Amino acid sequence: MPFTLPSRTPSGPRRRSLLASAASAFVLAGCSAPEPSTDTTGGSLSAADRARARAARDSETLAGRYAVVIDAHPALAEALRPLRAEVVRHAEAFGAAGSRSSASATPAASPSASPSVSPSASASLAVSDRPKDALRDLAAAERALADERTKALLDVPGELARLLASVAAAGAAHAYVLREWAK
Repeated sequence: MPFTLPSRTPSGPRRRSLLASAASAFVLAGCSAPEPSTDTTGGSLSAADRARARAARDSETLAGRYAVVIDAHPALAEALRPLRAEVVRHAEAFGAAGSRSSASATPAASPSASPSVSPSASASLAVSDRPKDALRDLAAAERALADERTKALLDVPGELARLLASVAAAGAAHAYVLREWAK
């Protein structure tokens, strides 16, 4: 009589199921509500609030740079509008005031029409006459901001750190795409 092993069906969840559940929990943790500020001394803003406000301003300024480049090089508008829209959403995620109106504003309008750049600031943003150089400049601005946000991760609490990391990764991807377009 041959010896056969009984079929062994696992009684609990499989390893892949557990890994998928853990990954899902990690992703959902990054989508939770912002943490309240805990460092409120004397009515001043906490370090996290200051970092969030700075990140919002930086994103608004970058959206303004996109608008200025689009004004200077209308042929790039179709390619740059989605990237600019992402930057505007980043500003909104950081709590920028007035970003909703800038998301619907047409970037091909005058730079002063965008709430992210004042008329005097847009005059100081020089745009290269060559579209490829303008793309390289935008890529450099995206890369510098992504690097700055990556460094800031160490000084902010968990939820804001996750948001900064996500936006920094998106900025690095934008920089890569812009550099490729400039080739």
